[in-house]
Amino acid sequence: MRNGFEVVDFNEEADVYVINTCTVTENAERDCRQVVRRALRRNPGAYVMVTGCYAQLRPDEIAGIEGVDVVLGSKEKFDVFAFMDGFEKRELACIFVSPTEDLSGEFGFASSGEGDGRTRAYFKVQDGCDYKCTFCTIPLARGASRSMDPGKAVERFAELLEQGYREIILTGVNVGDYGKAASGKSAAGGVDMSFYRLLLRLLDVRGDYRLRISSIEPNLLTDDILELTAGEERMAKHFHIPLQSGSPAILRLMQRRYNTAFYESLIYRANKMIPGLGIGVDVITGFPGEGEKEFMETHNFLLGLPVSYFHVFTYSERPRTKAINMPGMVDVGERRRRTNMLRIMGQKKRDDFYAGMVGRTVDVLFEGGNHSQGGEAGVMRGFSSEYVRVSHPYDGGLVNRFTRFRILSSDGEHCHGEILGND
Repeated sequence: MRNGFEVVDFNEEADVYVINTCTVTENAERDCRQVVRRALRRNPGAYVMVTGCYAQLRPDEIAGIEGVDVVLGSKEKFDVFAFMDGFEKRELACIFVSPTEDLSGEFGFASSGEGDGRTRAYFKVQDGCDYKCTFCTIPLARGASRSMDPGKAVERFAELLEQGYREIILTGVNVGDYGKAASGKSAAGGVDMSFYRLLLRLLDVRGDYRLRISSIEPNLLTDDILELTAGEERMAKHFHIPLQSGSPAILRLMQRRYNTAFYESLIYRANKMIPGLGIGVDVITGFPGEGEKEFMETHNFLLGLPVSYFHVFTYSERPRTKAINMPGMVDVGERRRRTNMLRIMGQKKRDDFYAGMVGRTVDVLFEGGNHSQGGEAGVMRGFSSEYVRVSHPYDGGLVNRFTRFRILSSDGEHCHGEILGND
């Protein structure tokens, strides 16, 4: 409880709703409007505040949604109580949004633990982005690349471990770009601090934990990081590496900072250095200029890559991006068809990866939730270092402990097996 408020599940009736938004796709914005309406159906008198990237970029649009009381930008969302006055419903929404150039580094964490088990914490050490991808609005919403002071990062990291979290996921808008302040200079008063060096400093903190990187650009996943991951047990054997397109021509139109040859070489090198490595891929379908030829280049490129799963996004036009004015717009129905094709392939990749894990022994961090399976409760879930989802009959003694687990079977969504022993 903070300031007299208690956090409840979104499915419960609440007096105040804080809705954090995304603006990566058109669907994300539509979802925001639906969430606002859903909250007000539960409690028509609820106070509704909307924040996040959508609020930062188009606050007037959100303020026009019936029932919204206040709109907070990316900077303001970290101190919601400073902008509230009694949480009373208003006829017109108030807007508090700082210009993007005024955004400063606001860093912190969010827990993903279930039930009473504090298992995994997302720890943001970087914000903003200096890249100019032609489809992306994130730099417009989040500002220039900037980083948490390394000394503070180590201190906060140690605090998370003391609070009982066993897996820390390092996040950022472009986390591999860690080391830059808002001015473009290195963090910590000119100290040379790359993402690799930050990892080394965090790993100097003693403890039984796992360190995972949320997502990292291929051009920023250096051999130093690969070697560190291969040789350090506490580094998760898993990377999420955005591709976006397997067509050289489309990558150039997207203004990505690599080509397909570089990406392919990185994937094979990473797999060779780290046997059993889990690799996730982001890909976009239907970008302007993507004809059938370019789509099949992406399809066949992904088909041949030794990766574990895909996150497939359907391109949608974003205001104030270069791509919105590009020729060769793809029919929306065709975009969705291509998305579906790649999602089917992605599920096959996951099935194959999980099947390849059968017989292997992994370290699983089980979460605290007691799930139902087949209509009956009593199932616990967790993740291996390789980001394999594991399901097992519930045992409260395993919650938030690294557990040796032999994988015996897979149903495509989860792996199943036997407990070998705990740390």
